[in-house]
Amino acid sequence: MRRTSFSGRKAAAAVLAIGLCWTVALAAGEPAATRPVEKGQRVFTAGHSFHVFMPNLLRELAAAADIKEHTQVGVQSLGGSRVVQHWNLPDEKNKAKQALTEGKVDVLTLSPIFHPDEGIDRFTELALKHNPDVRVTVQAFWLPYDVYDVNYQKKRPEKVDRNSRTADEMRKIHAEYFRTVDEQVQALNKQHGKTVVYVVPVGQAAILLREKIIAGAVPGLQTQEELFSDAIGHARPPLQALTAYCHYAVIYRRSPVGLPMPSVLKNAKADEQLNRLLQELAWEAVVNHPLSGVKADAKKAP
Repeated sequence: MRRTSFSGRKAAAAVLAIGLCWTVALAAGEPAATRPVEKGQRVFTAGHSFHVFMPNLLRELAAAADIKEHTQVGVQSLGGSRVVQHWNLPDEKNKAKQALTEGKVDVLTLSPIFHPDEGIDRFTELALKHNPDVRVTVQAFWLPYDVYDVNYQKKRPEKVDRNSRTADEMRKIHAEYFRTVDEQVQALNKQHGKTVVYVVPVGQAAILLREKIIAGAVPGLQTQEELFSDAIGHARPPLQALTAYCHYAVIYRRSPVGLPMPSVLKNAKADEQLNRLLQELAWEAVVNHPLSGVKADAKKAP
């Protein structure tokens, strides 16, 4: 085989190519390593029922972590909503637009259903117009009825056998959905020339939790069905807490491991070992997602 050697000119070209690839990666929205957020954030939440239970839990977690001045500016809740439905609300009823326009929001949390969702684009543009340092988070969730079907609202099975799922099956079912989430987030960050939109990988964390349940390694939970209150997949307390831990980790770039048990788990008489496991799984999902903006050596809970 003929050997190939680099001349000085070829070596320089190779270095330039590497630099260009890195520039493209940054433009595409790959978040750089970021430091923990020490200051309390002003948060506005617009979403559906797989998301809007989160703000009260996040407030509780921030207080437990002694994060001063964390503020929930408002919550706009529409059942089964896409983000564009929040955007299309009349201005006089649109609390999200009002808060963003007044520059009162540091973090806007959104919960789309399927992607692309032009509401994310529009809210991101409005938020940046009034606060150039704003962050927008997009919750990647667990799929309704355990299937990837954009027309799921027209096909509503009365029963879903979640207990029959394996971890590999769940990852295959969610793969295309997760891809569409990431693609829209990357496109938005490229469009705005910086990382402003972040993924909160709740769906990935939920799969990790279900995998642990299958393995019989979750204190107090024997079946996957115990995470959900109905066929569509509304969250019971353990999944609600897991969701809140993921948002805490992304918004404050801190590990939730070590925080005291939140009230949602206390009221459910959960085991402290379960609380610890939920924290660990949330952190694992967040630090392993390339669009969360969080790195593994970020600050741990007190």
